Amino acid sequence: MQMPVAQAAHRITSLALTWLHTHREHGALPPGTTAELAEPNSVYKPLGETALAASLVLREAVAGTVELRLARELLDFSWEQLGAGAMLHERLLRYPMMSDPLETYAHFARSGYRHQALDRLLTHTTSLRSARAVEVMPNRRLAIANAARVGGFDQGDDRAVDWTALAGATWLGSFPEPWLIDWMTAYNMTHTVFHLTDWGRVPAGLPAESARYLADWLPAWIDIWAEIGEWDLVAELMIVGSSLPDPYCDPADWERLARLQHEDGLMPRDGHPVSEDPGERFAAHHHTTVVAAVAGTLALSRTLGLRP
Repeated sequence: MQMPVAQAAHRITSLALTWLHTHREHGALPPGTTAELAEPNSVYKPLGETALAASLVLREAVAGTVELRLARELLDFSWEQLGAGAMLHERLLRYPMMSDPLETYAHFARSGYRHQALDRLLTHTTSLRSARAVEVMPNRRLAIANAARVGGFDQGDDRAVDWTALAGATWLGSFPEPWLIDWMTAYNMTHTVFHLTDWGRVPAGLPAESARYLADWLPAWIDIWAEIGEWDLVAELMIVGSSLPDPYCDPADWERLARLQHEDGLMPRDGHPVSEDPGERFAAHHHTTVVAAVAGTLALSRTLGLRP
């Protein structure tokens, strides 16, 4: 008998949050870290990803009291590591064309963490023509637009952003031949959905034709990457399923993901052996465990019917 989606999703989220909380110090900033962050992806990106997962757990509020406490403590830890926003403020002052301070801040702002000077600076920088004209990939432009929406830097008016045009500029918006999708394109596609729907908060943000296209092809894509053990991408595709107006949550997919998860909560990135070294385990599998926490949270929320 297959494990029900809600049961599997809750178990996955609970274990993933426990692992992220237990090993959070591995994501702490190295001593002497400054706002210059020459390698931001390896230095403070994990803090932002942890904050994303924790903020969505709190937003959906479908987890138990223990999970909600762990999520809040993870946000507190990550916020403290960033100097309660001071490092993001300093980084934006130094590099006003970079979007990572805004995108990282959005995860905290979603849960009520604010830095007044950063708010003022972002209100200014997001209003500049340069911010709207910077050349980035279409799904990245959506990421910036959604971060501004979450942080309240779009003046609270979705009409300030042409979401239809932004969606149409992406790979997904072209309704391409689904059999030609490759690994990187699949990741870009998942993030197009994440940002259009604000991580499942507004499923209607996904254009109806795109939703129908995904409903047709998502099951096949999940099977393809599950067959070769790309579990990080599989979990991201499952988030897409939970973000559709008519959610796609196959119990077999969720049971498989639950079986893959280690007893301590780590979710393996792929089919390769997992190192026993704590630092290597964190570096290699932190992202997938974050994705698992997000996937479980959104699937549980949609299964319980908490989104229209």
